[in-house]
Amino acid sequence: MSGEENGRAGRHGRIGDRHGAAPEGGWGWVVLASTVAVLALTLAFPACVGIFYSDLQKDFQASNSQTSWVPAIMTAALHAGGPLCSVLVERAGCRATVMLGGVLSGLGVAAGSFARSVGQLYITAGAVAGLGFCFSYQPAVTILGQYFVERRAFANAVSSTGTALGLCALPALADFLRERFGWRGSFLVLGAVLFHCCVCGALMRPLWPPPPPAEPGTRRGFVACVAKHLALDQLLHNRRYAVYAAAITWTMLGFVVPLLYLVPYATAHGTEAGRAASLLSALGAVNVAARPPAGAVFGLRRFRGRHVYVFSAALLLNGLSNLVCCAGPAFPVLLSYALLYGLSMSAVGSLMFTVLMDTVDAGRFPSALGLLSVMESVTLLAGPPLAGLLLDATGDHRLIFAGCAAVVASAAVFLGVAFWRMDTEERARDCDDAAAEGRPLSEDSATVHSPMPREADRL
Repeated sequence: MSGEENGRAGRHGRIGDRHGAAPEGGWGWVVLASTVAVLALTLAFPACVGIFYSDLQKDFQASNSQTSWVPAIMTAALHAGGPLCSVLVERAGCRATVMLGGVLSGLGVAAGSFARSVGQLYITAGAVAGLGFCFSYQPAVTILGQYFVERRAFANAVSSTGTALGLCALPALADFLRERFGWRGSFLVLGAVLFHCCVCGALMRPLWPPPPPAEPGTRRGFVACVAKHLALDQLLHNRRYAVYAAAITWTMLGFVVPLLYLVPYATAHGTEAGRAASLLSALGAVNVAARPPAGAVFGLRRFRGRHVYVFSAALLLNGLSNLVCCAGPAFPVLLSYALLYGLSMSAVGSLMFTVLMDTVDAGRFPSALGLLSVMESVTLLAGPPLAGLLLDATGDHRLIFAGCAAVVASAAVFLGVAFWRMDTEERARDCDDAAAEGRPLSEDSATVHSPMPREADRL
């Protein structure tokens, strides 16, 4: 590389080659560590709101359903902001967008400490903070995919430990702050903690400068923007993506709810608040321990093309684990549930992005993730309030966990069966084509479909 090229690379923070090839290491390890920290502060944060449920209900005279809207709005905004986040990434880059997310999430949670009504909390700690979480986590995942290709499954698995670390540390921190400063002081301190996303974003050096965006007419520009940042063509013409998106959307109706109601379930039946918070910490600790080995194992060659089946099996176990809570509120029972849920969640989290990457072309991943995030936001918004209504009507937490078990397990079965049918059809077509051409069928074609969608997989 010439001196002039070196100068340009330095000005733009570019550390890949002239074609933007992933370095598979180097500064990528710093980006990976930053992504872990971002996911710890963003994706795990909504579960901490359950620590403050009783305080919020007393302060605002709110029902379970009204209180549950706070994490519901926060989580929904985290996902629904995906397309807007993609536009920001295109125009400002991943680094600046992550830092903007840190500012919004920190200000939103800190401002929530001054709320005088539950409605104000919906806007500050809910919508503003949730949008900030989106602006931080999605670009972090995107830039990580640019740094790692061959090691992508491992990098995704390691990065997903961030969520586990957050579940392990944030509930304990939240309970510690609550005991000393109340929920308002806790929100103020936690808002300051979230500003650390800005530091993580500053470390995410771009591999290459983003191309200048085109400037078509208004109507044409809007259509082009929707087509680019919402992968509607994939939803309509890529069966594998459509099935995966439908399954994940349905899953999210019951996937997050147990994390929000586990601590209130324990405290409602006499468990001391700090001990109840330790259930989430135990769940997170299992995730921390299990995700890196899971990523290393799932990255082996024998699992290529089969990630979706491992994912659906882990999702089925995750859903059925909620039935453990139906056995009763005794702490040993809930601790067993937390450990089982955490173990299955580690496999789900390790493979969620990997399976998505297996179903779409690499260039369509950001828009496919954006559309999936919007679809998820609908059920993520509905799940906690529906659970709150059920609790207000019956007073029985067990019904919440039973309902979540039915939702998540049914989504897992649908996903596995649908992909098995598509793979069976694919193998049958390969056999017919091989017989017509008089050639032997390759072992790979006879056993497993290609990870990337082919024309035969499209409607």
